[in-house]
Amino acid sequence: HLRSAIIGESVKRITRFMGNKVVGDIHLGDWGYQMGLIITELKKRQPDLPYFDDNFTGEYPKEAPFTISDLEEIYPAASAYAKEHDDYREEALDATFQLQSGKRGYRAIWDHIMNVSVTDLKKNYANLNVEFDLWKGESDAQKYIPDMVERLKKEGYAHIDNGALVVDVKEETDTKEIPPCIILKSDGAALYDTTDLATLVEREELFQPNEVIYVVDKRQELHFVQVFRCAKKTGIVKEDTKLTFLGFGTMNGKDGKPFKTREGGVMRLENLIREITEKMYEKITENRTVSEEEAKATAKMVGMAAIKYGDLSNQAAKDYVFDVDRFTSFEGNTGPYILYTIVRIKSILNRYVEAGGNLEAGEILPASNSSEKNLMLQLSGFGSMIESAFEEKAPHKICAYIYEVSNAFNSFYHETKILSEENQAQKESYIRLLQLTKRVLETSIDLLGFEAPDKM
Repeated sequence: HLRSAIIGESVKRITRFMGNKVVGDIHLGDWGYQMGLIITELKKRQPDLPYFDDNFTGEYPKEAPFTISDLEEIYPAASAYAKEHDDYREEALDATFQLQSGKRGYRAIWDHIMNVSVTDLKKNYANLNVEFDLWKGESDAQKYIPDMVERLKKEGYAHIDNGALVVDVKEETDTKEIPPCIILKSDGAALYDTTDLATLVEREELFQPNEVIYVVDKRQELHFVQVFRCAKKTGIVKEDTKLTFLGFGTMNGKDGKPFKTREGGVMRLENLIREITEKMYEKITENRTVSEEEAKATAKMVGMAAIKYGDLSNQAAKDYVFDVDRFTSFEGNTGPYILYTIVRIKSILNRYVEAGGNLEAGEILPASNSSEKNLMLQLSGFGSMIESAFEEKAPHKICAYIYEVSNAFNSFYHETKILSEENQAQKESYIRLLQLTKRVLETSIDLLGFEAPDKM
């Protein structure tokens, strides 16, 4: 879930920066077959738990019968087993149906799964500097389903096809087959299509949004084409409501396959953050004398920049290779290089103030050399770049821009004597330009979801 979190957070910040009111919703997939799988596997392992006793009428335990680590082992095991064993799969589908129908014991297990998972998620997202205004999920859309289904039937949008209730969404201009949107399966169970449509009903009721942006794996594209068309056709959303699918590619290891741990399992987010932070800590303490506490805090900030910039500098829809060595480098198109540039500017400004300089004095004069002119031209492009990043929901445009600004600044820095400039008005002009560069870079990295330390 790393990419949806990082890209979504940045798109949210950019959209807010442009003056819009934005509501961020995590939309947990908390109500489907995966819950049935966990319940079935738990029943197989611990059949004596009170949740599986239909005659149990007491209070269920407050403590969950599993930890987050248990869940991470239970779910893949159950998923793999179900693919090989049809009877087990049927049992899991039935458990899903019973949960959704309100079976008391299964609802209690579901509450445990949610509490354990959300606690872990909140901790991880806080580490990633990602925030949500709403912690809703598919389960929150349940109460909107019956009325929605009733209306789709009554108004003639939905019809029965092979036992399932569907809405046709194909259009004459389609060049490839667009299957109908399935509202209810033949056994009456709801699907992704159903909960996504019901979620739009809920959002319309609560927020009347002008636009809803979905940051989801690009392999889900067909599903969203169906849902968006169905929502428009049936009047679930207004004709002029914009529904946007921002599909992202996979994050791959150096072998070109989706990123895994050394043991071949899925890499846990906190382990990825820890690995990168440790690598940054080594680099920071290698050739500098800083206190351990300061080095740790700095390593965390620089590690976050390495992860986020490494991801966001690629176009969202493209798959990319997560190369730890490259992303943590202080040279080249990386997060640490951008931060290093900001820290360099902070250091010059601090030395200027320590020597008695006034940051408010003077104004920016016309460029005195070609590298200064280039830096000025780069800075003047900030407004149009942000507009373009907002219009196209493209954080990679901010990354490309700040890399250019950082290169322009570093060329200017190497070619210009800033603090030893003898002409006072010229020196004040340089300092003013540095402050502007710092503001542009700091505003930009904030929109990408990370920040710069004071020292590195």
